[in-house]
Parts: sequence; C-alpha cells; structure tokens
Amino acid sequence: MSAQLHADKLAALDHEPLDWRFKGIPATWWGQTAAQVSSSRPAFFDDGPSGPSGPVCVLRESALVHNLTTMANWCTDRGVELAPHGKTHMAPQLLARQFGAGACAVTAATISQVRVFRAFGARDVVLANEVVDLAGLAWLAAELDADPDFHAVCWVDSPAGVELMTAGLAGARRRLDVCVEVGMAGGRTGCRTDAEIDAVARAVAASPRLRLVGVAGYEASTGQDVSPDAVDGVRAYLRDMRAATVRLAHLFEADTVIVTAGGSTYPDAVADELAGGWPAGMSVRTILRSGCYLTHDNGLYARTSPLELRPALQVWAQVASRPEPGLALVTMGRRDVSFDAGLPVPLSLPGSSVVRLNDQHAFVELGDEDQAPVGAWLPFGISHPCTTFDKWQLIPVLDDEDRVISLVRTFF
Repeated sequence: MSAQLHADKLAALDHEPLDWRFKGIPATWWGQTAAQVSSSRPAFFDDGPSGPSGPVCVLRESALVHNLTTMANWCTDRGVELAPHGKTHMAPQLLARQFGAGACAVTAATISQVRVFRAFGARDVVLANEVVDLAGLAWLAAELDADPDFHAVCWVDSPAGVELMTAGLAGARRRLDVCVEVGMAGGRTGCRTDAEIDAVARAVAASPRLRLVGVAGYEASTGQDVSPDAVDGVRAYLRDMRAATVRLAHLFEADTVIVTAGGSTYPDAVADELAGGWPAGMSVRTILRSGCYLTHDNGLYARTSPLELRPALQVWAQVASRPEPGLALVTMGRRDVSFDAGLPVPLSLPGSSVVRLNDQHAFVELGDEDQAPVGAWLPFGISHPCTTFDKWQLIPVLDDEDRVISLVRTFF
C-alpha cells in the first residue's frame, strides 16, 4: 500500500501566517504566509532590514534532492525497503518527499511522534520501541480499530512486555503487529540471548492481542565506530538477527516476514547480511530505518556513512565580538545547534574551529588566514541532524543562489 500524507493538511502549513514564534526569520515576513514568502523567492541573506535575525537554520534544496535520489536508487539496487526515521526531522513536508521517493513507511520512536504523523495522514508506521504505557496502547488500539488502512508494527523484547501489551490492548478489535527485538551486548534494548528471543516469540504467539510478524534490531546501539573490528561486530550481530528469523519461521503469522534494522552508519552491512538469501519458501521484507541520510551532515555521518551524500543542513550566525586575537564569538549556541556528536564546523573558515559552545554563543578559534570581522555572517555545518532539527520550528529551504523556495515546519 502506498504511504502518502494528506495533501490538504500539508498545504495548510503553507497558508498559516508567520510571526514572532519562528526564530531567525525576517520580521518583514510577519503576517505573510509561507506560500507568499516562497512565491517571491526572496534573497535570504539580505544585508538590510529584510534579512534574518540570526542565528538561523537553513536547508539546501540541491543537497536534499541529491540525497533523496541517491538513497532511493541505493535501496533499489540493494534490494531493501526504506522506512526513514521521522524523529530526525519531525517535518511532515520532508516526510512527504521521502514517501515520494519510494519510502514504504515512516519510523517513529514514541507514541507522540506517531500522533504527529497520523495527524498528517500517515498510514504505515514502524514504532521502533516496545510500547509500555497503557494510554499509548489505548490510543494505538483506537487508531487501528477506526482505520482499516492504518498499519503499525512495534517491538517487544520481554515476556513482561508481552503481558503488559496484551492487557493494554484488551477489547481492541485488531491485533497489534510486533517484531521480536534482538539486542546487542552492551547496547540498548532487545533480547540478549537466543533463549530470551525464543521465549518472547512464544509469548507473542500465545497472546490474543499481538501478532508476530518479524524480527527487529539496531546495529549502531553501541556507537558508530567504523573500524574493521567494530564493523565485524556489527555484521556478526546482523547474522544473529538472520538466524533468529529463520529459527522463528514457524511462529510468524504474516505471509511476508519483516526483518528491520538500520541507522545511517551501517546500511551497507544491513543490506549485505539481511537482504536476500533466505530459505526457500520464506518471503522476507528487509526494511532499513535510516533517518539522517536526508540531510547528512559535516561531522558524524560525513565520517561514517558509506553513501555519497551531501550535507543539506546549515546554521548561520554572525560574529558578535572579537575580544582577543584569534578568537571570534558568534551568535550561535547550544540552543541553536547540535553538540552531542561533535561541534559545528565553520564552512567558510578552513583554518578555524569551534572549540566551545555556551547557550547562545560559539567560541571560534581563527586560523591565521581566516577573516571574521564583527557583523560577518558565517555558515556552519552540523554534526548529527536529529539534535539540530529539534531546535527550529521553521526552516527556510534555499536554492543555490540563497533564495527561499519553501519553508519547512517541524513538530517536536
């Protein structure tokens, strides 16, 4: 089934008036709609009163197009499907573009995230967690019962979880599809042993409210190390997922079994180990859940992704002070840009580096040849898109001439 969002609800975002709630945007845009702004294709970095009030986050259209096409072609070539993780951007407008490029579903981490995407019409959702709150289970059951075209699958990794979910779904007309989650030693959630995997699968098979449809995992749960030894460990874990899938074949209730893994660091390993080569008569969908591929970055994923992607997400800020030789203070801080997986990267100052962030300032050590006068606008690449997106409610999308062609809303 095609996974599409409601066009009218997406269009409504373009017709909401802009105002002071959206940091960074020019005050001259207030009172206009996103559609009115983008139709005029304004030059974004205007030096006068029509320009932004920094800092400001922007997306690069040409990089988005490149990444969407590259990932779609790669998935087709490798025989995997893609359910991109919506937590990265929480932007229905961007999700619509991912669906348009062939995504089969959206992945979410929480019930709250599922609610956002359901509000815009998402019909196919992968909830990459075990749902343990009764309110969340009740809402999910109501959604499934109300809409026969809504399909959701989530994880389970303990008999206790099976028992709780079964109780929470009492009275539901439709059963909830679940995958047994296989964990990594020292990693995050998921069963750690074959005996635990099998016990959970048997508990699901015995539940009147759950339906066992596959096996799930997350191969980057211990980090994004791409050294040979670390990659060997990832591949061994993925082979354990494959073995569990074959071993549990007699318990699955779906005609086509789901096997799903994947972040944005090891998609090649996932495809190598989980796509194809299944026993005769066993129909398997291998679903990748990468989210950060869409915008890529200049840090973590620039170092670790095996795909030829382009960074699309930038934060721009101005030099506010030059208090010491070789030091620039820039109007961008922890409220504006990710720092959990590396500090921002100055894109126009090749010899410089960000060495520290305060809430609203970045400390930039300047290279000998780099110029950063007070008032200058500077672009910064980011490391880890997920924790930059969540700091911005409205993000302009720019063409290669820095003209605004659309505005993207986020819902965190």
